[in-house]
Amino acid sequence: TEMGGKNPTIVAASADLDKAALGVVRAAFGYGGQKCSACSRVLVERRVKDAFLAKLIAETEKLKVGDPTVRDVHLGPVINEAAVATYQKAIAEIKSSNGKILTGGHAHPSDGHFVEPTIVDGLPRDHRINKEELFVPILSIVEVDDLTDAIRVANDVDYGLTAGIFSREPSELHRFFAEVEAGVAYANRAAGATTGAVVGVQPFGGWKMSGMSGKSAGGPYYLPQFLRERSESEYA
Repeated sequence: TEMGGKNPTIVAASADLDKAALGVVRAAFGYGGQKCSACSRVLVERRVKDAFLAKLIAETEKLKVGDPTVRDVHLGPVINEAAVATYQKAIAEIKSSNGKILTGGHAHPSDGHFVEPTIVDGLPRDHRINKEELFVPILSIVEVDDLTDAIRVANDVDYGLTAGIFSREPSELHRFFAEVEAGVAYANRAAGATTGAVVGVQPFGGWKMSGMSGKSAGGPYYLPQFLRERSESEYA
């Protein structure tokens, strides 16, 4: 089963930054961040942080918020007033904690339940925004020293649903898959850095607080947990 997430994407120094920016934007802001597999944290190596952020912000600012039935609109409204309030509370917390809002940060409640896709930086690693699932389009940037640091931060939450990495080093990818605590993990997925499991085709489920049975929906071991086993023998 899957039960929410605080899903990280690691951007290594060797990453294709254009692909990484596209994948993160799609995962973070698709459906307004209102899906359990949304990317809500980016753990980016210090030496490529500025270059990556420039691309990430540029991609984010291309997104149009409005009526989702209009073809060129990427983000419709969040689901209700409570979601708008969650967004506004988070923005207030970010500002009071001296976090930096790199783009977005505004709600437009007079027009409907519309909020802007938002990227924030500079929050402490243990800040609530970096620990709790919000279900709104807020993406937090965390600067890391190297892959060891990134994996440590990625795993330092209660959840373990999905995780992604962008790297062109095979050894980094192997280590990521071996050490990251997530039920679904992706490498170099521009279509959505932490999203995209096809239920019924690809097993989808989480570890830690992101799941409760250890079995992934759509996987071969999921259905038998609802059955009672019996061994039968017949002799002549």
